[in-house]
Amino acid sequence: MADATRILVPLLNPNETDARLVSLHVEDGQQVQVGDPLATLETTKSTFELEAAVAGYVAGLKVTVGDLLHAGDLFCYLAPDKEWQAPEQAKPSEAPSGVPEGLRITQPALLLAQQEGLDLGTLPVGPIITEDKVRVALKQGQPAEFQIPEHAANKNAIVVYGGGGHGKAVIELIQAGGNYQVVGLIDDGLAPRDRVLGVPVIGGGAALAALKEAGCQLAANAVGGIGAISTRIAVFERIQAAGFELPALVHPSAVVEPSAQLAAGVQVFPQAYVGSDAQLGLGCIVNTGAIVSHDCVLEDYANLAPGSILAGGVRVGDGSLIGMAVTINLNVSIGRRARIGNSAVIKEDVPAEGIVRAGAVWPS
Repeated sequence: MADATRILVPLLNPNETDARLVSLHVEDGQQVQVGDPLATLETTKSTFELEAAVAGYVAGLKVTVGDLLHAGDLFCYLAPDKEWQAPEQAKPSEAPSGVPEGLRITQPALLLAQQEGLDLGTLPVGPIITEDKVRVALKQGQPAEFQIPEHAANKNAIVVYGGGGHGKAVIELIQAGGNYQVVGLIDDGLAPRDRVLGVPVIGGGAALAALKEAGCQLAANAVGGIGAISTRIAVFERIQAAGFELPALVHPSAVVEPSAQLAAGVQVFPQAYVGSDAQLGLGCIVNTGAIVSHDCVLEDYANLAPGSILAGGVRVGDGSLIGMAVTINLNVSIGRRARIGNSAVIKEDVPAEGIVRAGAVWPS
């Protein structure tokens, strides 16, 4: 009997490794043809129709609408025969036991790492770990000696953790402010001595200890964590555990009223506004052109995408994501870990872990 074809969750956005399953168009045992829709996936920035790559029968479907699916995970099989039985597997939305918080690893990569006895704690937090990256880690063994810049001990020297899209934005945010000098990048997915916007990569997370020992005191978290906030939080915890301070960063074109309070690690990007008596918790992001009106409270790790607008007295729970061009009415509360899709209009409170689809009016 011919083998079944594995259908994997695609990576829709390099900076967003998770996608929400918003519609499921098939069920186990259903026959499909090439190009038939299987499901609709949604990130904060796009919607994607997952289609059948081959003709066959759907098997091994373990997902339900509302699940947060990880890029690279198995979605289902397309089997040549209706009687074909899929092997037992964990539900894609469930993290395998023993996997460190924030680690993004595919099932085949996890199996290989376990077979070879690789310590999962040595793998990088942030990028998706594939079988190839596990093989590289097995070959590398102990980390190489880090090249620490001589000026790392300067009082205004700062290291940036993360060299992706958000990392580039943070580098230029720091350079525009003129208060700190970026001495290097920490990125678990880039090779030492690579460069991002001219800034050298020093090494992965293991280089933090060497930087601290060399006298560097400041760090910025440039892992966006749009699709997996746990990844961004894990990086904050790693930076703080290494003893670094996390200064608040404000672009010179942004306006922050004198009475506003910014906690450590806050990032306020170009043309943003933070109003009177607003309170921004640890690691909040107020992205380009976003408006935080008077008396708003953003709890730790809240993330406002470009162009979002918060009227006065809005409270955003910890780890919540407010999409691009979202409008939130006066005195509304957004629960912790909620996700508000692009261009949504929020008129009433959203519960913890609530999901409002892009373009929707809440409540509908």
